[in-house]
Amino acid sequence: MTEVIAVAVITLLAVISPGADFAMVVRNSYLYGRPTGLFAAAGVAAGVLVHVSYTMLGVGLLIASSTALFTAIKLAGAAYLVWIGIRTFRAPDTLTVDLESKPGLSPLGALRSGFLTNVLNPKTTLFVVSTFTQVVEPGTPAWRQVGYGLFMSAAHLVWFGAVALFFSDSRLRDRMLKAQKALNRAIGSVLVGLGVGLGLAR
Repeated sequence: MTEVIAVAVITLLAVISPGADFAMVVRNSYLYGRPTGLFAAAGVAAGVLVHVSYTMLGVGLLIASSTALFTAIKLAGAAYLVWIGIRTFRAPDTLTVDLESKPGLSPLGALRSGFLTNVLNPKTTLFVVSTFTQVVEPGTPAWRQVGYGLFMSAAHLVWFGAVALFFSDSRLRDRMLKAQKALNRAIGSVLVGLGVGLGLAR
């Protein structure tokens, strides 16, 4: 149960922390409307599965080949959570989004934009790797690891789907932006606490 809680908390914080995926979904929703934003959100969720797939394979190989190296990566992952938590806490109150109007996106184009933004995003790579190295142990069943990965993807789909709904409506968009400062501080503080706690627990 501790593993499940750790995965859930880290994933949710990673998802709602503003970054490239957030900016891309905001832009598509704001410029092209709700359906385009939702397709982009689905693309982001699909991209997460790519990160999960290679991370599961890599973590499995590390556990089998070198306990010392795996432990070192665990500690590096905990340090990364602390670092990104500090960065998030100190982030600007607003996120810069390119709102230059361009030709409309087809559903496939929106899906592709979300997928590529996520797959090429190093932040997602580091979060997925950090999460798996913190919670996956030699005895963790493969089916549970797959469940973690599916949860990560589903969390991205739900959150960025909500972002698409908010930013395609001007009133909801304004409310969400006003809460950004408090959100950054809360996310940053919890990530630092998680990183320190996980690092000291090993």
